[in-house]
Amino acid sequence: MTALTAIPTPQMQRSRGEAAVRLRRDGDRTRLVDLRQQGSAKAILPHVGSVPEVVFLNTSGGLTGGDRLSYALHLGHGVQATATTQTAERAYRASSGTARVEVTLGVGAAGWVDWLPQETILFDASALDRNTRIDLGPGAGCLALEAVVLGRHAMGEVVERLSFRDRREIRREGRLVHLEPLVMETAALAAGQAVLGGARCFASLVLVTPSASDALGPLRRVLDEPGVTAAASAFDGRLVLRVMAGDGWPLRRQIARALSVLRRGAVLPRVWQFQENGR
Repeated sequence: MTALTAIPTPQMQRSRGEAAVRLRRDGDRTRLVDLRQQGSAKAILPHVGSVPEVVFLNTSGGLTGGDRLSYALHLGHGVQATATTQTAERAYRASSGTARVEVTLGVGAAGWVDWLPQETILFDASALDRNTRIDLGPGAGCLALEAVVLGRHAMGEVVERLSFRDRREIRREGRLVHLEPLVMETAALAAGQAVLGGARCFASLVLVTPSASDALGPLRRVLDEPGVTAAASAFDGRLVLRVMAGDGWPLRRQIARALSVLRRGAVLPRVWQFQENGR
């Protein structure tokens, strides 16, 4: 008799994606000067108005352990742009490894970026490590959103196991002006009031500009969406809004209303497919 030969564990295919966009000012117009994309990451620049929109998308349909995704946007001197994602990003169950996402936004002097990705949906047993960095030049500013949904409530999904690390940092001329690290592991999901207090969705919105405090009063007046808990504060050229909700729809409604105030009535990115436009 011959010894049985062990069957090797098959290596699962992992997705890799990188998309990078560079815009610069040319007279009174903003032009695309570089577009690089490979793998599962793509970038689309729809013609939607005077302020360019950059839409990033992950054609793999979601993330799981071992996947790698990178988005980058660089704006030249005086360029203003809005960047978003085509749909909600999904982090699925990870049998092994961790999905990693890198977002890098560079804004030249006197420029501006609205980074308004759609929600990240975390499924049970998902593992995601994401790092977002925004570098601002002299006189530049930004508005940055991150929203997270723990499972799809309408589908009856419950998230009981999780590994989620999310680090966001904003620098101006190399100096750190905002740092927001988040670590959420399985134990945190059962921590009750000490963490989410029963909420299934949460979001953070940061405005960085010298006049950020001027928007605090108008913003607070719209933080009354039913089913949502929200609070905002402002200090030293930063305004921070934090939102929690039991379901994704009221969270999105509250975010849309907040964005309408902070963006002075500007319409939401077209791919959001949100009819009320913050009202």
